[in-house]
Amino acid sequence: MDYQKLLNELLSYTAEHKASDLHLSPGYLPTIRLHGQLTPLNDYKVLDEGTIVGLTEAALGNHKARFLAEKEVDFSYSLGEARFRTNVYITKGLPAATFRFLPSKIPTIEDLNLPPVVKIFSELKQGFVLVVGPNGQGKTTAMASLIDLINHEKARKIVTIEDPIEYLYKPDKSIIDQREVLNDTLSFHKALRSTFRQNVDVILVGEMRDLETMSAAVTAAETGHLVFTSLHTNNAAQTVERIIDSFPADQQPQIRIQLANTLSGIVSRRLIPNLKGEISPAVEVLIANSAIRNLIRENRLNQINLVIETSFDEGMVSFNRSLAELVMKNEISEEQAYFYSLDPNGLKDLLK
Repeated sequence: MDYQKLLNELLSYTAEHKASDLHLSPGYLPTIRLHGQLTPLNDYKVLDEGTIVGLTEAALGNHKARFLAEKEVDFSYSLGEARFRTNVYITKGLPAATFRFLPSKIPTIEDLNLPPVVKIFSELKQGFVLVVGPNGQGKTTAMASLIDLINHEKARKIVTIEDPIEYLYKPDKSIIDQREVLNDTLSFHKALRSTFRQNVDVILVGEMRDLETMSAAVTAAETGHLVFTSLHTNNAAQTVERIIDSFPADQQPQIRIQLANTLSGIVSRRLIPNLKGEISPAVEVLIANSAIRNLIRENRLNQINLVIETSFDEGMVSFNRSLAELVMKNEISEEQAYFYSLDPNGLKDLLK
């Protein structure tokens, strides 16, 4: 069997149907995730041992040695103009793979149905902007949209540090150097430190995975750069808490001050199943004003949600308000809104 041909056929099907992911697991049908739901491809056979090994080897290419050594590997796979963020791993002694589809055209803020106020983060010359949410909620895409907006409107030197490189940016007004961990640099934090000598204006850090990367990212924002990065947290208050708590107790007062001084905004994004059987984004937007900065300095993080809720006139959007708007537009049901709300009582007040 021509496993390369079969793999490309499955990936083409994924891209053509605008599925978010393709899952290849031994003992299962090839399966796509469409509108958030797993959908088996019944026209194909269940993946036996020979087929799953052949498909994953076709995908791995020159990443095979690292996969064999580490038992799992992340990389990008290209098929024409379509790109896929790929993870190959071991399950019960056999390989499996997940492919996240990355459209060749980077979506705009409007395409993503993000509030227009999010665009203000692309206008900054210095600061620290986080895009947060659980896995698979479009954090990477939202950050790429902001970077591409800068690319089309500003003459900036931009460096992205990714693992792996996902969206590819087309040259416009900015210079964009994309660096892939292990291929172009040894680690996120080493690449971040190097930006201080590269005359960089804007830095994108794919993900803050460790303390060194967090520290370097905050320092980069503090020293005059505009830094975009992501975290797997649910909302703005939890994001600030997670960063501070990642540091040893004796360093937390210092990072609290640094974060209060550098934080520009936090965008939290969740994809909610809607009434059409598709998905609609609900968002929370924090814009770091003086009240937010004081709460961080004084370690009163439990009051951040209240400031967001009462600062609508400054452009902030609470997650509950976003959910309520989706209900009032008849995009999602009240039941879904309550299920995803982090404060159901507050949502109830908005839906009265």
